[in-house]
Amino acid sequence: MTQFTRRRFLQTVSLLPLSVSGGALHVPTMQESLLSFSTLGCPGWNMDQILRFAAANAYQGIEIRGIENELDITRSAAFKNAAAIGDVRRKAANHNIQLVNLGSSAAMHHTEADQRRQSLEEAKRYIELASALQCPFVRVFPDKLPKDDTREQVIDLIIEGLQHLGAFAKGSGVTILLESHGDVVYTSDLERIMQQVYEHGVALIWDIANMWLVTGEAPALVFEKLSRYIQHIHIKDAVTDNEGKPDYNVLTGRGIVPLREAVSLLRQSDFRGYYSFEWEKRWHPELADPEIALADFPAVMQDIFQNQPV
Repeated sequence: MTQFTRRRFLQTVSLLPLSVSGGALHVPTMQESLLSFSTLGCPGWNMDQILRFAAANAYQGIEIRGIENELDITRSAAFKNAAAIGDVRRKAANHNIQLVNLGSSAAMHHTEADQRRQSLEEAKRYIELASALQCPFVRVFPDKLPKDDTREQVIDLIIEGLQHLGAFAKGSGVTILLESHGDVVYTSDLERIMQQVYEHGVALIWDIANMWLVTGEAPALVFEKLSRYIQHIHIKDAVTDNEGKPDYNVLTGRGIVPLREAVSLLRQSDFRGYYSFEWEKRWHPELADPEIALADFPAVMQDIFQNQPV
């Protein structure tokens, strides 16, 4: 399908009516804190199971990062045509669940031309799908930086790629979110990137664990430098094994990640985005089943919210 045809198709889908219970992205008050979970935590579930579980377990949103056996959701049967996309939108609205973020695998750190092109093309497919779904965010990420280029050169390429995607998304209702991930988890690097891309329709996912477990930077330092760019939060916990490596097979609040400190900073700043649980069972099948971990998260987060100064 050509880009023109696909964009026309998605523009048509975006005009499909929602049910009465649907509507604009819910903006919470200071007293509210919105919860979502990533479908990384339930890799075997279909869209109906995901929505039913979210509605039954005190979630307000979901973050789609793969459905069943398909990681690239732009190729998933769940979104195969205009009717399917409209059906997902109506079902989400009927469950009072917001589609919060589409998690792509578009990696911004690639320097090899073909890899870079493929990543940008994937991100664009996600932007088009997010616009059709009235989903406000698309996640992209950096990973391990290539060794054949300087850190400075690769970060410049990340900035260039993000600016390109921001321009592509202009007018779509979609914001590009760069996740703190891989080798790009130091506050200084993320601040430099955000200073160059924030005015181009790009913002930040603060993955608290990804940053703290590598850098050891206090949440207060991260928040001081990056708070104006943060629009979405990834939450997971961890312990360290005998070699000092992260072990993520621990439920929220039982590990060593300073989640309470980070959440306190966000609450005091009147953060209006989602706290999204990233239980990475798709990558780590040994983790507890979603019926356990995803059900546990809302109760733990309510305890954190209620026992923090606001």
